[in-house]
Amino acid sequence: MIRKIILLLIVLFAASCTSRKVVIQTTRPKNYKPPTKVEVVKPIENTNPIVISIDTIKTAEPKTEILEATTRVKVTTEMVLAYIDSYKAIAKNNMVQYGIPSSICLGQGILESGAGTGPLSAIANNHFGIKCHQDWNGPSVKYDDDAAQECFRKYNQASESYNDHALFLKSRKWYDPLFKLEKDDYKGWAKGLKAAGYATDPKYPEKLIGIIERYHLDQYDAEVLGKEYVAPVAPVAPISQPVVKKKEYEIVKGDTMYSISKKFNISIDDLKAKNNIPDNTISVGQVLIIE
Repeated sequence: MIRKIILLLIVLFAASCTSRKVVIQTTRPKNYKPPTKVEVVKPIENTNPIVISIDTIKTAEPKTEILEATTRVKVTTEMVLAYIDSYKAIAKNNMVQYGIPSSICLGQGILESGAGTGPLSAIANNHFGIKCHQDWNGPSVKYDDDAAQECFRKYNQASESYNDHALFLKSRKWYDPLFKLEKDDYKGWAKGLKAAGYATDPKYPEKLIGIIERYHLDQYDAEVLGKEYVAPVAPVAPISQPVVKKKEYEIVKGDTMYSISKKFNISIDDLKAKNNIPDNTISVGQVLIIE
């Protein structure tokens, strides 16, 4: 009897423990995996998204942007000046060796590469947007330009891009007319590059000339040619002289030369001289110059 009671108590105790268990159900699907990557689109038009690990994503502070290049990259004036300082020697050497104005080399480098900050210059050291073409056997990269995933030349360093740019222009017959221009005719070169098909942007010459003149890149042409460089002075608008209106008086009935002279404190002789009147004859409605 006692054994039965003890057994009953054990069964009741086990049942009470089992009833306190809580079953938690999850709503996640069986194949669920936590995300490990996220797509981040570059802030540049016509570029493919790059996939970056969540751990590597950092927030970049905005920069003051004042110059937009053909690669849709905006840079500051300080960055452009630093770029010029880095590549002016190469540009001058190319002018001596190949006859391409230094100003054109530097101007195109700034415009095509966004002063070295554009995607092609960053991933391929390509500062002039030169595509592969059939005669290129070197390294290359794919990049969206006029069409998707076009082939662009890749260089080990930027100086190779500058040298290849000079060879590219020198070796193609449709650029021959440019080499017949005056050595420092950067305006003729800018227009000729567009006419020969170097760029599709209809405003390419204006943009290139604007950069050259804004940063006085033609001074390096003068250095190569041994000319004295005089920085262009912006034209100053002439100071307009204030227009002095003549004081006039219309004669009414009863006026005489004497009364008018007293009224305006002017002598009769001065009235005659200002109005080219030979005598004292005046008429109603006549307008006299008083001052």
